[in-house]
Amino acid sequence: MDDVISPDQAGSLHGLFLERVKRTPDKVAYRYFRHNAWREHSWMEMQRQVARWQHALSGLGLKPGDRVAIMLRNCPVWIMFDQAALSLGLVTVPLYTVDRPDNVAYIVNDSGARVLLFENAEQWQALLTVREKLGCVKRFVSIDRLRGDPDLVSMEAFLPKDAELLPAAPTSIDDLASIIYTSGTTGKPKGVMLSHANMLSNAHACLDTFKVRSDDVFLSFLPLSHTFERTLGYYLTVMTGAVVAFARSTPQLAEDLKSIRPTLLISVPRIFERIHAAIRTRLAEGAPLNRWLFGLAVETGWARFEHSQGRGPWQPSFLLRPLLDRMVARKILDRLGGRLRAAFSGGAALSSEISRMFVGLGLPVLQGYGLTETSPVVSGNRLDDNRPESVGMPISGVEVKLGEQDVLLVRGPNVMLGYWNNPEATKGAIDRDGWLNTGDVAHILESGHIYITGRIKEIIVMSNGEKIPPSDMELAILDDPLFDQVMIYGEARPYLVAIAVLNPEAWSGFAGEIGIRPDMPETLTDSRVEAKVLKRISLNLRGFPGYARVNRVLLLDEPWSVENGLMTPTLKIRRDEVSRRYAMQIRHLYEGH
Repeated sequence: MDDVISPDQAGSLHGLFLERVKRTPDKVAYRYFRHNAWREHSWMEMQRQVARWQHALSGLGLKPGDRVAIMLRNCPVWIMFDQAALSLGLVTVPLYTVDRPDNVAYIVNDSGARVLLFENAEQWQALLTVREKLGCVKRFVSIDRLRGDPDLVSMEAFLPKDAELLPAAPTSIDDLASIIYTSGTTGKPKGVMLSHANMLSNAHACLDTFKVRSDDVFLSFLPLSHTFERTLGYYLTVMTGAVVAFARSTPQLAEDLKSIRPTLLISVPRIFERIHAAIRTRLAEGAPLNRWLFGLAVETGWARFEHSQGRGPWQPSFLLRPLLDRMVARKILDRLGGRLRAAFSGGAALSSEISRMFVGLGLPVLQGYGLTETSPVVSGNRLDDNRPESVGMPISGVEVKLGEQDVLLVRGPNVMLGYWNNPEATKGAIDRDGWLNTGDVAHILESGHIYITGRIKEIIVMSNGEKIPPSDMELAILDDPLFDQVMIYGEARPYLVAIAVLNPEAWSGFAGEIGIRPDMPETLTDSRVEAKVLKRISLNLRGFPGYARVNRVLLLDEPWSVENGLMTPTLKIRRDEVSRRYAMQIRHLYEGH
């Protein structure tokens, strides 16, 4: 950490950017793919482009505190627009490119955004379906050359050819910097108000948990509208001078990992789950010797990890490490670029089985915990104190304690200013002493390690009074590659049922084993198939109490997605919507009881 900018030195998020340009003007800041090649921007080039955006925005008559919205995939323009807005004292409102038009309209209207930057014709067509609800927007700016609306202008026409950077508007570190809307798993999303201090302090405190060097390379693929990526994959990298490469797309992620060869990776569990499932599927189709070698490599690597953490003895099998690395681990890690020092997982719980596999293969996966309301990081594991089943210990400056029903309470400089236009919700979330109610149930060890056991709103209370935190059960079931997505259901019911989306490749193999055609819709409701699937689910739940038993299963072949309304843009299941969508089938699972 040879060139870290502190929050005091930065003064604001735009001040952070200016200080970085001053310190390392010619160093590569960002890499991006354009015209069939990877290209680069230095910090000084970024400043030149920020000046163009600043000049264009300043001509719209906006006042400090006005909101501007951005709906782009991760790219240098995202950073340019954000920094230009911040330099003028404007408040950035990020939008998910994959969000539904009605949700976008709600956020734009609720925040009162005056400008909306988007990318292409497809997005414009979606915006036109809710155009009458976007009356607050005075200027739509498109990256592509689009016309057809008096308030629409292309980036090419909007920006001057060149401009000098204007002095920044007077900004206090405690001023509002961004309104980031929650993903809205239940009800309408709420606008989380984050200050410059919130995000600067959070990024800086994370460096006490894990050192980031100026020669590190990040591959950015989580959307910048996600606070996890925004704080750690953007502001923290400006703070440290690390390089960020913007991935082309999720389908091209495997290729980008190989070409960019990142040293650090920020991800949500879904990405790790997909890699894990692909490996398991390939192993199931391969030779028994390969499966045995893989298992030996993971188990040996895990035992070495436990020994290095002071939790396990030295074992003679450790002598096999060079051979197992060459034959197994290196082949897999090379697909991730071959240079990863660590990977960070947040946004949702990561299965301990998946953590065990990556750690066993030699890639430290550091799980953390946070919320949009906490800018977002609350806690994280450290390389020398990594308990993969936990979410680590609180980061520097953040306090935690347990409240009623063991709900986790958080206090610190990272806690939001409040909810935009919603004082009642703010009052319900933050008490008079500054403690934020996270809504997550936890227990805390004497060592300070935090374990998240469920979410107050998602706890299932069965008709017999038993309380079930479904997320742990869902993670356990997902260890079976047969399943791609799972939701446990059973509120006020006599038993639990699982709603499961099948992994197409694994389903074909499973169907072949039991002698049925996988492409016949009726096989999904065949009682013999259900019985065999339930046996597999029971195996994965054998460590749970007897009452946490799945009695029936609804099998689906259509994945849940943002597009069909069953997942949030942050890839969380919309539980209420899934329950409504399949209400009739679920009722059938309880017939006679």
